[in-house]
Amino acid sequence: MNNKLINRTYTYSFLLPAGIIYFVFFLLPTIMSLFFSMTWWSLTDWKFIGLENFKTFLTEPSLNIGFKNTIIYAVVTCGLKVILGLLLGVFLSSKLKTVSFIRSMVFFPTLLSTIAIGMAFAMMMHPTQGLINLALQTVGIVGPDWLGDSKIALLSVALVDVWKGVGMATVIFIAGIMSIPEDYYEALMIDGGNAWHKFWNIILPLSRPAMNSVIILAFIGGLRSFDLIWAMTKGGPGFSTDLIASIIYKQYQAGFYGLSTAGNVILFLLVSALAFPLYAYLNKKEVDL
Repeated sequence: MNNKLINRTYTYSFLLPAGIIYFVFFLLPTIMSLFFSMTWWSLTDWKFIGLENFKTFLTEPSLNIGFKNTIIYAVVTCGLKVILGLLLGVFLSSKLKTVSFIRSMVFFPTLLSTIAIGMAFAMMMHPTQGLINLALQTVGIVGPDWLGDSKIALLSVALVDVWKGVGMATVIFIAGIMSIPEDYYEALMIDGGNAWHKFWNIILPLSRPAMNSVIILAFIGGLRSFDLIWAMTKGGPGFSTDLIASIIYKQYQAGFYGLSTAGNVILFLLVSALAFPLYAYLNKKEVDL
């Protein structure tokens, strides 16, 4: 009996350092954010004002545009990362001689700084001096103003986001595909199946756990995206590429610290309200499979 008590005490005490770190770096900042979102505050003073910050933020003229852009950006980047990551994962799971080199090249953009990538592509997408439009001119095509045209600016940034993040999606898909037992492929070959049957009947359904992980990570990343948008467009032209995160940052820049904190709380609730049901739905589909 004493040995059981000692083991139980040791187990719980062993978890204490992790619990302290979790409280200090997650729970405490979360509680403080909730409190300061209901205050007017500066670096030296604060005043409790209730839910006024939330009312002001939700009536912000640019919020409707930012909310719509955030959803579009998250869906586009998530969808493209899933599709391209799956295709690259299938291709890079084959027995190519240069597969290791190609894998490293695909994953390399993931290691680069997001700000550096944003600045580089902002120069490359310049309407007259950018490398992309200059390359198009050599074949007789007049390139658009990638970041200055409000109709395509958000899509242009989303494509850069996909270029940077598809490497991580590919690695996850490769891990999922490589974990499929070879017995399934051998049985398919005996039944006379071809490459399409292999993809549709084996790889696609059995890589569902990897696909679910990519969907959740990419979707949440799209909802929370800020640094790439800010490095490339700063929300312009106008509000055409403003996301909720960039609206929050602009309010912080203007000195509305309580208002920007309330915006962060709203963004947290939005991400939770969309991500948790999506996770539950994907998990249910995975269990049914």
